[in-house]
Amino acid sequence: MTQTLSSPANHYDVIIIGGGHAGVEAAYASARKGAQTLLITIDTNRIGWMPCNPAIGGVGKGHIVFEIAAFDGCMPQAARTTYLQARMLNTSRGPAVQGLRVQIDKYAYSKTCKKILQEQQNLTIIENQVQKLLIENNTAVGIITTSGEIYTSTTTVITTGVFLNSCTYIGTEKKSSGYLGSPSSDELAKSIYSLDLKMGRLKTGTPPRLLRSSIDFSTMEMQECEPLTYLFEFDSCTVHNTHDCYITHTNKTTNDSITSNFHLSPLFSGAISGTSPRYCPSIELKVLQFASKESHHIFVEPESAANDEIYPNGLSTSLPLAAQQEFIRTIAGFENAIITQAGYAIEYDFVHPTQLSTQLEVKKVKNLFLAGQINGTTGYEEAAGQGLIAGINAAARALGEEPLVLNRYESYIGIMIDDLVTCGIDEPYRMFTSRAEHRLIMRQDNTFERLAVHAYKHRLITNEKYARIQAETSAVHTAHDLIIKTKNKEPFLALMRDNNHEKAQELLTTLGEARVSSRALISIYAEVLYGPYKEREIAEIKKFKSYQTLTIPETFEYHEIPGLSNELQQKLTRTKPATIAQASLIQGMTPAGISLLIFKIRQQYGLL
Repeated sequence: MTQTLSSPANHYDVIIIGGGHAGVEAAYASARKGAQTLLITIDTNRIGWMPCNPAIGGVGKGHIVFEIAAFDGCMPQAARTTYLQARMLNTSRGPAVQGLRVQIDKYAYSKTCKKILQEQQNLTIIENQVQKLLIENNTAVGIITTSGEIYTSTTTVITTGVFLNSCTYIGTEKKSSGYLGSPSSDELAKSIYSLDLKMGRLKTGTPPRLLRSSIDFSTMEMQECEPLTYLFEFDSCTVHNTHDCYITHTNKTTNDSITSNFHLSPLFSGAISGTSPRYCPSIELKVLQFASKESHHIFVEPESAANDEIYPNGLSTSLPLAAQQEFIRTIAGFENAIITQAGYAIEYDFVHPTQLSTQLEVKKVKNLFLAGQINGTTGYEEAAGQGLIAGINAAARALGEEPLVLNRYESYIGIMIDDLVTCGIDEPYRMFTSRAEHRLIMRQDNTFERLAVHAYKHRLITNEKYARIQAETSAVHTAHDLIIKTKNKEPFLALMRDNNHEKAQELLTTLGEARVSSRALISIYAEVLYGPYKEREIAEIKKFKSYQTLTIPETFEYHEIPGLSNELQQKLTRTKPATIAQASLIQGMTPAGISLLIFKIRQQYGLL
């Protein structure tokens, strides 16, 4: 193999390896900050590709996409122009835990991402595969491709998704490949292993795709959509749902068919060793783990307006094709379904994320950043959120600027990264609103208020947009204060609960306020609804910040705190957190529990 020596033309401020959702956001953010950026990917026609369900957002995940939008990221832009259906989930609950979800045309989305990147200044895109990282004095300085080219850089970001040592499984058939037969990044995996990083193995999967014309939708429940006037971005838009989505269910016959073929599943034969995602398990695992449950929801969703394929969300499987065909046809509406592409499992290597800093930089290797599924996460949104931060920080390092570290009191992306680098993972990580200790403060509707200052500082939004966000923020808080001052809280809340937004706008007008955007109206509603509770959360945050470095003695007895649940007492005893900050990250820990810990520690050691 001939190696081409690096020249000035082959040197970049930032190199991004991989063109998936993490790579797209990393490259887009880096280039927009002004860093000369190289994106190198195996297939430029698969930039921003969606190998699983082509959908973006949802509860928790949608919060991440809104946060990417606050930085004018690529994912929200592409979603706005390529969605097939948009729905707000959890509408029966408060605005803090609602989640916007859009079904995407995956072909149009990928093309849009590619176009956005191609038109971005400071960004070069190359179709090639990386063979090796160049490391000098524990510092990343570039890459070597499989065809021998050398590219040097100040910083490098790895966003290889599920491609490190990846294998796909359909029954007893095993292939060394990524999704859709793309080549596995085996040589790059060896290069990463040579850095002496702790790595592991994870597994994910996808269901078979079905021919739309072979499905009987008349027996299914149609998913209704609520009217929306905005998607993820700051500016409002007219939302047109062009494709219907449906729900059907498995049944006892389905379960029996799957159970009878367990012996053919690589999940049970020992062929797959990687840990599966708990919250998106294969249908085989659902049937095994919930043996008493005869029916599971299947969401029947389109993949594109350009082809005739349907994604049966909830039927991920790695059974042989014949077994897939057998159980699929036991489901209502699928009696004559034709499989256009078999479902499969994919297994891959990842790097344990506790070896990263909060900037997503590898602690052992300076100027090397990791983002996406290589860090043990699952989902397009989680990957994109990490890519955004890694791209900003890689560019900031190259340009000699301050990094961006979002904390868990201002951002869901901050929560995700803090969870990853502090606690690590033992299964693929997925974002939920339940991971946020202070959900009332971090809502979809106030995302731009929360994060605009960071986006502006890093030159990722314009002066004009920053001014508009500040103006809307001011209008929201002025309206909130006026509603409370004039004792119109209950009338305003009643109108909003009844979805009578026009009357709510009229109420604001009678109080002397101008009309606001539909998102701002939701923000006013949330501020009025959650006001007293939000003040309590802010007080808790201030209290925690002042005590987060408080040391917990190793001999501290948690069973002597009766206010803590037995489960929390057991977890604390087992994990032995060294500080209050570490204790707060234990799953299930509450602000009230942290307050109890702080009080007891200070009481026991005479600090009151």
